[in-house]
Order: sequence, then structure tokens, then C-alpha cells
Amino acid sequence: MARAMFEYTKTILNKVSFDSVLFCKELQKAVKRLLPYEIEELRIWINNLIKENPNLDQCLIYLNP
Repeated sequence: MARAMFEYTKTILNKVSFDSVLFCKELQKAVKRLLPYEIEELRIWINNLIKENPNLDQCLIYLNP
């Protein structure tokens, strides 16, 4: 079940990646519901996404421990 939540989170974040404010809000929610190792995977995925959308880099503060 947890893996499904991780995939769902990636889908949502990808859909809202056009708006950095909305992306940050969804990322905050994701950090609350994902497991620690999934957050690490999400960090890697988001770093790749930021290469395409540099305006999202401000949201990385929500991934810091």
C-alpha cells in the first residue's frame, strides 16, 4: 500500500509542477504521509524534475530533515 502512495504522490507532483506554490503545498503533504526511505527516493526524483523546471528548487526546503 505504501508504494502505491509513493507513486500517487509522484503523479500529483508531476501534475502540479507548473506552479511552484502548489507544488510546495503538495510536497509538504507528501512528506507527512511517506515513509523516510520513500522521502529519499522522492528527493532524487524531484532533483531530476528540477532540471526541467528550475523554479521548483525553492521547494527543496521541505525535504530537509
